[in-house]
Amino acid sequence: MAFLKKGMQLNYQHHWIIDNMPVTWCYEMEDGHQYCNPGFPIGCFVTQDGRAKDACVINSEFNKKNTFYLFNHVDITITYHSGAGENWPGARLVAAKLVPKSYKHFAKDHLNCGGSPMEIPGSFSNKMDLIYTYSVKFEKNNKIKWASRWDYILESMPHTNIQWFSIMNSLVIVLFLSGMVAMIMLRTLHKDIARYNQIDSSEDAQEEFGWKLVHGDIFRPPKKGMLLSVFLGQGTQIFIMTFITLFLACLGFLSPANRGALMTCAVVLWVLLGTPAGYVSARMYKTFGGEKWKTNVLLTALLCPGIIFMDFFVMNLILWKEKSSAAIPFGTLVAILSMWFGISVPLTFIGAYFGFKQRPIEHPVRTNQIPRQIPEQSFFTKPLPGIIMGGILPFGCIFIQLFFILNSIWSHQMYYMFGFLFLVFIILLITCSEATILLCYFHLCAEDYHWWWRSFLTSSFTAVYLFIYAVHYFVSKLLITGTASTILYFGYTMIMVLIFFLFTGTIGFFACYWFVNRIYSVLKVD
Repeated sequence: MAFLKKGMQLNYQHHWIIDNMPVTWCYEMEDGHQYCNPGFPIGCFVTQDGRAKDACVINSEFNKKNTFYLFNHVDITITYHSGAGENWPGARLVAAKLVPKSYKHFAKDHLNCGGSPMEIPGSFSNKMDLIYTYSVKFEKNNKIKWASRWDYILESMPHTNIQWFSIMNSLVIVLFLSGMVAMIMLRTLHKDIARYNQIDSSEDAQEEFGWKLVHGDIFRPPKKGMLLSVFLGQGTQIFIMTFITLFLACLGFLSPANRGALMTCAVVLWVLLGTPAGYVSARMYKTFGGEKWKTNVLLTALLCPGIIFMDFFVMNLILWKEKSSAAIPFGTLVAILSMWFGISVPLTFIGAYFGFKQRPIEHPVRTNQIPRQIPEQSFFTKPLPGIIMGGILPFGCIFIQLFFILNSIWSHQMYYMFGFLFLVFIILLITCSEATILLCYFHLCAEDYHWWWRSFLTSSFTAVYLFIYAVHYFVSKLLITGTASTILYFGYTMIMVLIFFLFTGTIGFFACYWFVNRIYSVLKVD
């Protein structure tokens, strides 16, 4: 009884599936728009001051103060498309709707369908026999094609306007950044290069300033190059996986009708993309002058996937302990492990073999023997403020989409707008690249040549904002109580944050690497 009351107070929902279709409860909104919810509430609650909460507003009989009303009856309507007139046998289900009702049944053989509602006083805490009933009605409708059976659910969801607002908001950020980058590239850099290349006399040469001064140190290998190369390899793997998965989802291969298709596709792609990860990691590590290639390969194959798997395994243990149906069976975990060690790790070794066989990437300028001293930096050109600022703009592009994605994960809402998501993904790539290039240029002008790690961390700091937003979402939108649920939420959030950290950091790094190579390749250096 206590559990039921808590469920009604927190507006817990039943989620039913028939023939892979959610059984929906369709009702009219205040604006006359019909909304089809893929779940329906356990019941509802009228507060002590007589205010009807959640679903209690649908019936004027739900009016007693401090009373719970249990939805213990459903009228189900199943709509089907018959194949009789189209020369195929049987029929296909094209819609399943229900209307929840509350009836006070007296006994199993004395049902009260259409009578007074099932009331449970707020102060009542004893045991009670509850009788649940249902009725089913089948309706033939050959106008609805089986392929478009999801349309009535998706059309009722009122998110499209917000999506366009989100895209426009992101595009404004991109245009602003592109303008800044274009101005730097075309005007400032062009002038700089022209001036640097015109200087011939030694008196003028001594007056050099800005980014040309650090040409002898710009490609000095970074500290902890091993870790950076491992992150870049993993980030490349995640980037290719995300791109292909979203592209396939856009083309309609991974529709919400096929439950679990998106995750399956992502995991399989990740396993098969071990080769690019090994190659990029090995090539960058060799470029940094590293020699411990065995450690590099093992870390690329095991470090980040190992962290994610351990986190996932702990979450699964909690689900097993709670006897949740969301727990992944032991056999599936073994299958994932065997795919990881049997396919992904060997592919990473193959990629690394080819990466180490290649020559290191050649840089346009030589590195001096003695490192140059970096002048005193102002507050804004110090590493931390730049990194913190760098993550704001990419996050600004994605936070509206993030709300819908978190809703689909935690509030059991449909996520089907992969076209919008793919657009935002492309915008995110551009924004990460441009923000990192901008800040990299400003730091080089301040004669600070430690750009390797900074370029990675500038765009990957977006993941920190993602985590802060997830905490805000947890506090403001979700009414999660209980230690296990809280650990699960933050456990899964940490997996998302780590994947996003590697992905955005890699984009920023390679954009900056390209930029630095380009500007120093056009300099005439003695």
